[in-house]
Amino acid sequence: MSIEGLENLLPLVLALLLALAVPAAMLLLSALLGPRRDNPVKLSTYECGIQGQGVSGDARRPFNVKFYLLAMCFLVFDVEVVFLLPWAVLFQKMAWGGFLSMLAFLGVLAFGWYYLLKRGALEWE
Repeated sequence: MSIEGLENLLPLVLALLLALAVPAAMLLLSALLGPRRDNPVKLSTYECGIQGQGVSGDARRPFNVKFYLLAMCFLVFDVEVVFLLPWAVLFQKMAWGGFLSMLAFLGVLAFGWYYLLKRGALEWE
């Protein structure tokens, strides 16, 4: 690899090192300097707004499936919206073909949102 290639990789390597060093330093400082006040309430499980039962491991307790449905809907739309970023970056290079394909993509996205809305997936009972 040439010197120019290494010069091009230097900012990437520095950003990667910084991205790894800052969270590691924060975790280390938190572990060393943070207070340690553990109590049973703090250590109990808490998930999706539902308080845990006294007996752990009880799989027979009914659980509302709406939490999972809403999370899956969020993931689907979140991943689809990520595809808007490359389109926005390359908008002027793609001309009308890119614009029409993005309109079709947004149409499918809007249809999926409308379908979920009519099916009641976004309503909380």
